[in-house]
Amino acid sequence: MHCQTIVLGAGIVGVSTALHLQARGRKVILIDRDEPGSGTSHGNAGLIERSSVIPYAFPRALGKLMRYGLNRRSDVRYSWRYLPKCGPWLFKYWQNSAPAPLAEATRAMLPLVERCVEEHDALIEAGELGGLIRANGWIEVYRDAAALAQASADAHALQPYGLKYEVLDAQQLHAREPGLGGTAVGGIHWLDPKTVTNPGGLTRGYAALFVKRGGQFIHGDARTLRQVAGDWQVDSRQGPITAPEVVVALGPQAGEIFRPLGYTLPLEVKRGYHMHYQAQPGHELKHSICDVDGGFVLAPMAQGIRLTTGIEFAAADAAANEIQLKRCEAVARTLFPLGPRLDPAPWLGRRPCLPDMRPVIGPAGKHKGLWFNFGHAHHGLTLGPVSGRLLAEMMTGETPFTDPAPYRADRFN
Repeated sequence: MHCQTIVLGAGIVGVSTALHLQARGRKVILIDRDEPGSGTSHGNAGLIERSSVIPYAFPRALGKLMRYGLNRRSDVRYSWRYLPKCGPWLFKYWQNSAPAPLAEATRAMLPLVERCVEEHDALIEAGELGGLIRANGWIEVYRDAAALAQASADAHALQPYGLKYEVLDAQQLHAREPGLGGTAVGGIHWLDPKTVTNPGGLTRGYAALFVKRGGQFIHGDARTLRQVAGDWQVDSRQGPITAPEVVVALGPQAGEIFRPLGYTLPLEVKRGYHMHYQAQPGHELKHSICDVDGGFVLAPMAQGIRLTTGIEFAAADAAANEIQLKRCEAVARTLFPLGPRLDPAPWLGRRPCLPDMRPVIGPAGKHKGLWFNFGHAHHGLTLGPVSGRLLAEMMTGETPFTDPAPYRADRFN
């Protein structure tokens, strides 16, 4: 089989890339060993996060670092055994979280964040997927008055970005979410973002749109990628597939492709968990809410109320560990009346992260026809369509809607 472009990875980034290339006349084959939306795209908190204009930075205050060092918090946990291996990466992350490089990362990411909702909207309308979307924003919840006051000041400082939000006192917060417990003293309701009630379903909906428009999705093994007579070739269940160009959009698995090809990109994985719960009778969660101190999100999903945890640093292939989920669940039950668990076991996902808090989007550099689109950290769902558009513009010779230089692959060399 032959096409113009092979896209490796059928998560939200890969599927969106395939759609944008297809819209520009390319014959594309989308390859994944699993069904679309089965990996990291399946298990996230479902936020199309228009309000996250400042990247998630590494804490730099000494007090916070000391608290994290005890390894007893619910928002971040690490494996002692894995810490020596990821330590150099964490140091680079810490360096890039200083004020000047963080401001640079903010400027770099802003053109993508600003367009995230409208790029999703176009695909949602084309795929008739509006039933999966809520346009009522999401709420940061605080259990400490001083923390709420600081968050309110931080939100006010974001006024130059034109974000819409409302600061809620305890009464206003409980009016919007009557089921919340008395531990919540207030919150910030971010109004620009949209939320998704089934992120994996949205990705599969986009994949179905790609197939409806004439694209092919085929099961195959990206690890078989090789160069043959000037083309790229990968094995699939339907035989070898060749193309002059290939896009690596494999998220946390991207390293399995780029490392054997001689690239040394500092890709690390932040692990995270989710579990679904019933609501107690008579209670309904109306918005996605984030307990900022607890480091988790409660989101109303098609499968139930989804609790998604913060960050766990451990080997990507290490067995699941329920410590962090149990810590988050204990706090969450004081915030909202969760019922019993609905899943037989926690879901474990892996967020692909780079230490300068921006993805790799563009040509690989050393190999003709090899392109990268991965490393979106906590915002893969948010940025999938917009980064797919940017890469497709680059690949087809269009003028990119923003300068792609901040995302180039060779910036770490």
